[in-house]
Amino acid sequence: MTDTRFATILKRGVAEIITEAELLRLLNSGRILTLKQGFDPSAPDIHLGHVVGLRKLRQFQELGHKVTLIVGDWTARIGDPSGQSATRPMLSPNEIKSNAQTYTEQFFKVVDKDKTELRWQSEWFSQFTLDEVIKLTSKFTIAQLLAREDFNKRYSSGNPISLTEMLYPLLQGYDSVAIKADVEFGGIDQKFNCLVGRELQQGMGQPPQQVFLVPLLIGIRGHQKMSKSLNNQIGIAEPPRDIYGKVMRISNDSLIPDYFELVTDVPEEEIAEFKEQLKTRSVKAMNLKKRLAHEIVRQFHGKQAADEAQEYFQGKYQTQELHKIEVRASIGIKASVEVIHRRDMPRWLVNNKFANSMSEAKRLIAQGAVRIIRADGTTQVVRDETIEIKPGDRIKVGKLRFAKIVEADKETA
Repeated sequence: MTDTRFATILKRGVAEIITEAELLRLLNSGRILTLKQGFDPSAPDIHLGHVVGLRKLRQFQELGHKVTLIVGDWTARIGDPSGQSATRPMLSPNEIKSNAQTYTEQFFKVVDKDKTELRWQSEWFSQFTLDEVIKLTSKFTIAQLLAREDFNKRYSSGNPISLTEMLYPLLQGYDSVAIKADVEFGGIDQKFNCLVGRELQQGMGQPPQQVFLVPLLIGIRGHQKMSKSLNNQIGIAEPPRDIYGKVMRISNDSLIPDYFELVTDVPEEEIAEFKEQLKTRSVKAMNLKKRLAHEIVRQFHGKQAADEAQEYFQGKYQTQELHKIEVRASIGIKASVEVIHRRDMPRWLVNNKFANSMSEAKRLIAQGAVRIIRADGTTQVVRDETIEIKPGDRIKVGKLRFAKIVEADKETA
């Protein structure tokens, strides 16, 4: 049974763990574990797809474990064949070096630099002899490698598979041997490669690593995994306005909860609300995207940059919504005052589109972010047991959302 201390880390944003029982035993042992993830600098810049695994590593760092990031300066020359339908062109050493420079700078926007070890494959592979290569290839058969789904599809359809591509899983697997990894992290498409590392460790007398696989983040076009080669990525080093704008361009609204789950710290109960609201269409997807975009920009550039990016987007694309959102107070036709009890205020905020969920509405009230600007210019923070709202009042939520209260049955001003 999963220890409650590790419940979230082993469940949220996880595709598969091999094996969960053994990983839990290691976590409970009190030993500092060596956690590994490799990155091929096959293109410059890290995007949100990379961040999914890096965030998991950061969570394990906070438990006191050691993270080792492998820069795949050798495997990048081959190119990861995962999911590929054709042989990739080989990169030059200069291209790899240039790309790796940006990677090594951007890793630490997510993981704790002081608790991270950075290793390069060239530390061990540059010394490899032909004898060692032959010994490594003897550990696996062609039949085992062709059992890999993408290799099998290409072989069955007559598409070529180079011998160098078949070496890729062995080279990645040997990284685990070189650093004596306890756990390897990767996307679900890395399952075969990670299991090769597990097999190699056992064959070389080491305890087999556990494998921690995370889901693939779908890119902003809505149907393929995030990838720079597909031009559907959100780079973490991009300017705040660009990140915000790209999030707003996510084409498939059903992906919004996945982004919240995989690349933000928004509580799971709120994400469950978002899913239900999207299902019932009780919230505008754009409002959720704005929340998501702000969360992501804040994570990599800070709150001030996130506020500015949001203000810029709304000022440029939603000027009318930013400056004037008129709602009618839910009062009788002849009435001129609505009295709202504090316990009902969160629901009032959700119903009138000021908050995307009850949790968010309660948080805004607790933070003092909900204010009433009276017709005489005075401002009242919503904290009282009951609140009177009159025609002519304006509701301000946060810095950017306003609404003018008009009496029911009258035209908006």
